[in-house]
Amino acid sequence: MNYDKLYINGKWVDSHSNEKIEVENPATKERFATVPKGNEKDVDDAVAAAKVAYKEWNNTDFETRKEYLSKIRDGIKNRQSEFESVIRKELGSSYKFTTTGQVELSLNEIAAVLEHSNKVNFEEEHEGFTLLREGIGVVAGITPWNYPLNQIQRKLSGALLAGSTIVVKPSSDTPLAAFLLAEVIDEAGLPAGVFNLVTGSGSGVGDYLAGHDDVRMVSFTGSTDVGKKLYEQAEKSVKKISLELGGKSANVVLEGGDIEKAVYASMDTLTNNTGQSCSALSRLIIPEDKKQEAEKYIKQYVEEKVKVGSPEEEENTMGPVVSEKQYDQILEYIESGKKEGATLLLGGDVPELDGYYINSTVFTDVTNDMKIAQEEIFGPVLCVITYKDKDHALEIANDSTYGLSGAVFGEDKEAFEFAKQMETGTIILNGAARKPYAPWGGYKESGVGREIGWFGIEEYTEVKVVMNDK
Repeated sequence: MNYDKLYINGKWVDSHSNEKIEVENPATKERFATVPKGNEKDVDDAVAAAKVAYKEWNNTDFETRKEYLSKIRDGIKNRQSEFESVIRKELGSSYKFTTTGQVELSLNEIAAVLEHSNKVNFEEEHEGFTLLREGIGVVAGITPWNYPLNQIQRKLSGALLAGSTIVVKPSSDTPLAAFLLAEVIDEAGLPAGVFNLVTGSGSGVGDYLAGHDDVRMVSFTGSTDVGKKLYEQAEKSVKKISLELGGKSANVVLEGGDIEKAVYASMDTLTNNTGQSCSALSRLIIPEDKKQEAEKYIKQYVEEKVKVGSPEEEENTMGPVVSEKQYDQILEYIESGKKEGATLLLGGDVPELDGYYINSTVFTDVTNDMKIAQEEIFGPVLCVITYKDKDHALEIANDSTYGLSGAVFGEDKEAFEFAKQMETGTIILNGAARKPYAPWGGYKESGVGREIGWFGIEEYTEVKVVMNDK
């Protein structure tokens, strides 16, 4: 597999750089593909194309913009097996999760934003003025490696429907799904310059793109540390910025809550995608007298549901982590947990496999001031924390610099009242399903702005007021 060109202004073009990025399969450590390592000149070309395309695209009828996005969705659906194969190889997510949690998630979210897009009012009449929403201009879409298709899809869908144009810079760890998506977009006939793809390093291409004078908005998903730097860059040139950053989400079990269901909910998020999801419910907060019961269900879950191994084998439920860097970092956190005095209930080791595999790891007797409880590990590691009473549980849940996701298990009314006091962007009550049109984003250092559904369209618009006295 060898993608040797960038996609700029509706064409596959050579990069101005002769350097390449090698893509590694984390399940085998094989370097199986290369893509261009773009440079600043490539970014200049892509942004210039997007800037020229913006005026016409912003003036394109909204229903026509929807038709183009619908064609893109059809193209992803038609090539679903190719997307799944590429994502398994470059990311290493398990066979089933690659289908349901990667590609089908993207298809479902596109369908949902198309269905609910008419909730955005691009023209509203008010007493004495008309409120207009229009595309913000050129968007820099900088995306992470953990959801190689869907993180691009979220930015692309919102920007296109808003009337904005976009330059996408995918992660160097997992760039191949972006190239396949560019092929789909090209086949859909999207006007030249509306979507552009430039690969390269985050510190080089990513930073230069984010700081480009002709970029009007930066939409970034990734680590909080990088997000803070981009925020500073955007602030210097007064760009709009949307950030979806890290998380250390609390899963709180109230007295009377279904502890088995709660344990399974946390473990699902730390098995699916090998825990490499910013929304992972990595802090399980339970009553002191429920510790043994929780431990029983944790062991039961691992014995019955976790099978670590190659993503190419359907029976395996957890693949490797994405890279050697990620592997080493997770193992360092596990050692930190041991040194801080947490009890290692299970895991903490690696299986005898060739890739970057780590077994499901669970710490009990964790206090919320420990490093493993405060910092995002981004791997298959669960922290179990006990509380004395409901006020104590809320204090623990909110004692975090993050606020992206969370869950509460308990009697419906009590759980809802508890959720209202949690400082986080999305909360799952008693295992409810997340809706593909519900807005997504975080409090505190988990980011600013919202993605998905009609909120995700409005994020990419500017508001204009025309005074008319009518």
